[in-house]
Amino acid sequence: MAEARRTIDLLWFEEPQSRRGRRKGLTLTQVVDAAIALADAEGLDAVSMRRVAQELGVVPMTLYTYVPDKAALLDLMLDALYLRMPRSREEAAGWRERVVAVAAENRRLYDEHPWAAELSASRPPLGPGLMAKYEHELGAFHGSGLSEVETDSALTFLLGFVQHSCRAAAEARAVAERTDQTDAQWWEESGPLLEKVFDRHRYPLAVQVGEAAGAELGAAFNAEHAYAFGLARVLDGLAAIIEPSSDPRR
Repeated sequence: MAEARRTIDLLWFEEPQSRRGRRKGLTLTQVVDAAIALADAEGLDAVSMRRVAQELGVVPMTLYTYVPDKAALLDLMLDALYLRMPRSREEAAGWRERVVAVAAENRRLYDEHPWAAELSASRPPLGPGLMAKYEHELGAFHGSGLSEVETDSALTFLLGFVQHSCRAAAEARAVAERTDQTDAQWWEESGPLLEKVFDRHRYPLAVQVGEAAGAELGAAFNAEHAYAFGLARVLDGLAAIIEPSSDPRR
């Protein structure tokens, strides 16, 4: 309970600079920004209290006078990103356009900070950034006729799709960077080897669908297509409860 209270205090109220042990001139915002920059450059695994202290030119014990542990630091980092997110204003647009805008805002966040997609959304940081983000994104469903619980569930559904989609895209980029090979190059090399062991008669659907998809998308996984296709299906699913009379399945 004490640790949770300490994190909440840090999220909402930065403590005075006069606290004993703190380096004069260093602020909590600088600590958080240094951690974000490190995660952006080297990934989440690179972030540790010791490494962030090194980036700031202080000893690790000094950092602990600002942030109690790495878990609290991650909360502060994510909430800072949420607070700084550009937020579009689509009051005059329909719910579909507003939902698409919210999805795009979150996708941009994950594209710029891929490590953020790796963090669990089950216990988000309860800070001002999250609350501003939540308030703004709920507005996408304003006037849709959904109940409060349905609105929250619809937003969770949408954000879960975007986070998963961006995580998959980041993993694909990481594999390409690690192997120094694009998906097209990998298939060009692996395809002839697969042909030697692959039984086309045993897996006719895999052959038919796989070849068609590969020819159309140029790879086994195309992040742009996966996002566009998935978002369209999310919108279709939401329309089934927001616009039930227009759903041909009802």
